[in-house]
Amino acid sequence: GSRSAQQGAAAGDGSAGGAVAHTPSAEDFSLSLLDTNLPAEAETELRSFIAKRLTKGALFEGMGNVASVGLSIPEGKVGCYYCRFQQESLLEMATLESDINAPEYVVCFLGGSEKEDTFRLELDKYIQNLKISLDLEQKNLEACVSPYLRSWFEDAICPIQRVVQLFQDKLASLLHAALSYTPVEVKNADERTEKDISRFLAAASLQGLVQEGTMTSLCIAMTEEQHKSMVIDCSGPQPQLHNAGSNRFCEDWMQAFVNGAEGGNPFLFQQILENFKLKAIQDINNLKRFIRQAEMNHYALFKCYLFLKNCGSGDILLKIVKVEHAEMPEARNVVTVLEEFMRE
Repeated sequence: GSRSAQQGAAAGDGSAGGAVAHTPSAEDFSLSLLDTNLPAEAETELRSFIAKRLTKGALFEGMGNVASVGLSIPEGKVGCYYCRFQQESLLEMATLESDINAPEYVVCFLGGSEKEDTFRLELDKYIQNLKISLDLEQKNLEACVSPYLRSWFEDAICPIQRVVQLFQDKLASLLHAALSYTPVEVKNADERTEKDISRFLAAASLQGLVQEGTMTSLCIAMTEEQHKSMVIDCSGPQPQLHNAGSNRFCEDWMQAFVNGAEGGNPFLFQQILENFKLKAIQDINNLKRFIRQAEMNHYALFKCYLFLKNCGSGDILLKIVKVEHAEMPEARNVVTVLEEFMRE
């Protein structure tokens, strides 16, 4: 940067990748390649695409973008995730000594087609981890960056698919644990499998979709109520589950995952997971609306009961609304009556 050569970083694996870097001045920046597995012509085209984005000031630190880009490769038009970042340690040095320019990097990951922003958050996190490892390593960049970049597809995109293939029809219990915030303990699993299961549980939970206070209270309530975690033993070819729960709602969605496994498309699994959470949120909102009506109307109370019976996930929904309505006397009374009906 600033009329001197500057290094850039980028991507590779599953389909293709490329990488570049820039200096802050739009009029005077250079893009140099650190790593890629794209053919030379396509890499030049990608570099040109990124340069245009940079001159428009369209790349924000640590926030990835997804766009469609045409390259001279067999796929032609592909989906491109690209993200700009700067090493914190070098940035601090640059701040202390103004004549030092901290290099900035742009990482690009290319997929077979543009899939909207399906995995953008996962890839943002992947870039954040790359940034952390660069700050910690402080060694030859190529040696540190290349292996990390080449495993992006396996590490960031495929975990949910691997969990579906591993658990098969036992996936219903995993969905139930995620939805109900049941503590999960994984035993005798290799590091990747343990990370995959943890990632799946986080992705299938309603974290961020339900109020944070509710989530905290629900976690406490579930832990106190059950006094035991669901245990997943991965010592055999198939995971063995202990203290596992399930319901009809999770069984139905498990079937959607297992049916999708035939195609082996990680983007499809992600979409099914999003639809699963969306339906759970819709059911919670419907139940809360019925409860508000039931505070003044006995017929609405019966509607609440029928809804809980028929939705397939009444056990979990009732716990969630019980936690949410703990400080509201009228609603709490309705929930108490519903609990009695459900037990009977």
